[in-house]
Amino acid sequence: MSEQRAGSILLAYAFRPFFLLTGIYSVVVVLAWIGFLFAGWPLPLGWSPLHWHSHEMIYGIVPAAAAGFALTAVTNWTNAPPLQGRALFLLVLLWLAGRTAFWLTTWLPLWLIAVIDLAFLPTLALYLGVILARHKKFHNLLLVAILAALTVGNFLMHLGFIQSATSLIKAGQLLGLNLTMLMMVAIAGRITPLFTSNWLKNHGGNPDKVIRSEQMDRFAIFSVAILVGADMLPLPASIIGVIAIIAGLINGARLLQWAGWHAAREPLLWILHLSYLWIVITLLLKGASVFTPLVPDTLWQHALGVGAIASLVLGVMTRVALGHTGRPLKLPPFAVIIYVAILGSAFARVLAAAQVIDYRTGVTLAALGWIIAFTLFVIIYWPILSAPRQDGRPG
Repeated sequence: MSEQRAGSILLAYAFRPFFLLTGIYSVVVVLAWIGFLFAGWPLPLGWSPLHWHSHEMIYGIVPAAAAGFALTAVTNWTNAPPLQGRALFLLVLLWLAGRTAFWLTTWLPLWLIAVIDLAFLPTLALYLGVILARHKKFHNLLLVAILAALTVGNFLMHLGFIQSATSLIKAGQLLGLNLTMLMMVAIAGRITPLFTSNWLKNHGGNPDKVIRSEQMDRFAIFSVAILVGADMLPLPASIIGVIAIIAGLINGARLLQWAGWHAAREPLLWILHLSYLWIVITLLLKGASVFTPLVPDTLWQHALGVGAIASLVLGVMTRVALGHTGRPLKLPPFAVIIYVAILGSAFARVLAAAQVIDYRTGVTLAALGWIIAFTLFVIIYWPILSAPRQDGRPG
């Protein structure tokens, strides 16, 4: 209690600081990017602003959100004590050091930036791996493997920056996007049907309407894992396209089994189902781009980045922040605007990439929706994440 009075509530559980930092940094990165594009704001960069932007979206924002979720979930999975206090503070500082280094690329040597930034993901993966192995939760090591592989993608981007090799930068970017999609398929595939079934049970519905098939789970994860590997090999584009379409159809069938329409009146649930729908759309767009020029080959990246990743990150953060602070699972007033804004942002960005609407208009609308969504998250959830649990329990 004395630590709480001293202001260390934010360090009581990993989701508290990492979710807030995810929200804040998401606003900062997109504000800087849109200011650079349309207002001529200078960015302290030592390389292409486009690649700086893509790196921070993938390897800056995603790891913070993943850390907040994974470090919280591993405690539930193992009953191990949470990472908190000084140890958590040091991990937060490690992430902040990487982000700070990326804003000092004009003044710091690229190798030093790489060393600083590359430290976070393997540290996180190692900690999670030790806890899971110690408690014999080996089936959850997939998450650790994905985080470790993300380190490889981050390394490729840094190596590309150092050597001015665009091919390496693009390889690291592609690997990061694909691995993030695989991580979401694994995580969302676990929590979305569970939360939906529990909600139906507690609200007079039939939880049996939600079907979770272990075989379908394996097919869904395996199909995306195959795509991750295939994308890193010198295979014909047609093979990649077919794999992506098959993965999209499998994951679409998986989503239908969860019967999300039965929970359509609960925002905390429909945002998870719609986020997963964006994953399905991403895979189908990725496959279609190989076979028709009507689908630009960058379209799937925007569907994934704004549609799937951002909406799932916000969906998970808004729910976990309530449940793990002892609050009822009911969205706070006006918080539904977070979901509406990020989904609107996704539509605008995809339409702009598809050249259906004017590029400048579409990107501006997408940035506005993104900034509204994450700013509202920070404003509404800061009092929740910085206050003690309502039920008086530790954490």
